[in-house]
Amino acid sequence: MRPTTACVNLGAIVNNYRLAGRYAPASSSVAVIKANAYGHGLVDVAKALQSEAPAFAVAFFDEAVQLRDAGISKPILVLQGVNCAADIAEAVARDFWLLLHHQRQIEWVLASKLVAPVKVWLKIETGMHRLGLVPEAIDQVCADLLNSSNVQQGLVLCTQLACADDLANPMTMRQVSTIRSYAQKHNLALSIANSAAILGWPETHADWNRPGYMLYGNSPMGGGSFGLNPAMTMKSEIIDIKNIPPGGGTGYGLDWVANKQSVVGTVAIGYGDGYPRHAPNGTPVLVNGQGAPLVGRVSMDLISVDLTKLEKVEVGDPVELWGQDLSVNEVAAAAGTIGYEILAGLTGRVPLVYQTED
Repeated sequence: MRPTTACVNLGAIVNNYRLAGRYAPASSSVAVIKANAYGHGLVDVAKALQSEAPAFAVAFFDEAVQLRDAGISKPILVLQGVNCAADIAEAVARDFWLLLHHQRQIEWVLASKLVAPVKVWLKIETGMHRLGLVPEAIDQVCADLLNSSNVQQGLVLCTQLACADDLANPMTMRQVSTIRSYAQKHNLALSIANSAAILGWPETHADWNRPGYMLYGNSPMGGGSFGLNPAMTMKSEIIDIKNIPPGGGTGYGLDWVANKQSVVGTVAIGYGDGYPRHAPNGTPVLVNGQGAPLVGRVSMDLISVDLTKLEKVEVGDPVELWGQDLSVNEVAAAAGTIGYEILAGLTGRVPLVYQTED
C-alpha cells in the first residue's frame, strides 16, 4: 500500500465544534461541512457531529443530497440556495434549509406549490459585494416571505463578512451594524459569524453562527491556535535517498542546485494528491519529527526534501506534510496560499484514515 494517507481525528473535530460553542455560548452553531468537509470527508464528519450540531451547512444541493442518502437526518442549510424552481419541493421533502440570495430564487419560492413550507435564510449584501440582496430590496422581500404560506416561521437574516480575519479592519463592524439594523426592524433571527468572527469578533455572535475552517482545527487568522486541535495529519514516507554533489540539482528543471555535498530524500506525495505545486524551496516538512526544507519542484507524485542537516534518516522513515506538529497554515503561507485551499484541494487518491478518539 502506498504510504501517503490523511489521518483524520474525528474526536478533534467534535471538540473543535464544542470550542466554537464555548466562544459563543448564547448562539447555536451550524456546522459547515462543504467541500467534502474541507477535505476531511463529508459523510464521516457529519456522522461524527450529528449528535452535537443542530444543523449542517453545505455549498450546493448535490452535497445536501449526498448527506441525506447517507442517512444524515439533521437539517441541512444549502448556502447557494437552489438553481431551479423544481428543487424547492425537493428541499421540503428532504428538510433542506434554503439560503436565498437572489430575487429569482425568492420568486420561485413564492410561486411554488408546496405540500409544506420551506425553511428560509435570507442573505443580505452588506459590503462584500458577492452574493446577497441589496439592502434597498430587503423591506419588500421580508414582507413577501413573512406573508407567504410557502415559508416556515423563523426567517433568518444572514450576511458574509469580508474582512473578519483582520482584527484591525473596521469593515466588520460596519457590516454588523447594517445587518443588525434590518434584523431588529423586522424582528428576525440573525446569522453573521464565520470561524474568524467566532474567534475574534464577539460583536458578531448572533442566533446562528457558521463555524467552518475552525472545525478542522486551524485558525483562520493564521497565527495562534485559539485552543483548536488540527484534525488532519497528512503523512507519507521517505522512499529514496540520494547523495548530491556540489553543483548537482534535483527535480524538473533542476531549480534547486546543491551548494555543498547534500543528502536529498524523495517523499511519496505530489500535486496529484493535493500538495501545492507552487510550494517553493524551503517550504517546511517534518521528517522523523525534524524540520527539513522542500527542495526542487513539486511533481505529480513526488517531492524532494533536504536531509543534510538531519540525524540519520532511512528509507521508510515517516514524513509529516501538515498536521499535529506542522500547521497547514504554515505550509500554506510558504506556498503563497491559504490552508483552506490545501485542505479542500486534497484529491481522491489519498485515503482518509479515521480515528474517533481525540
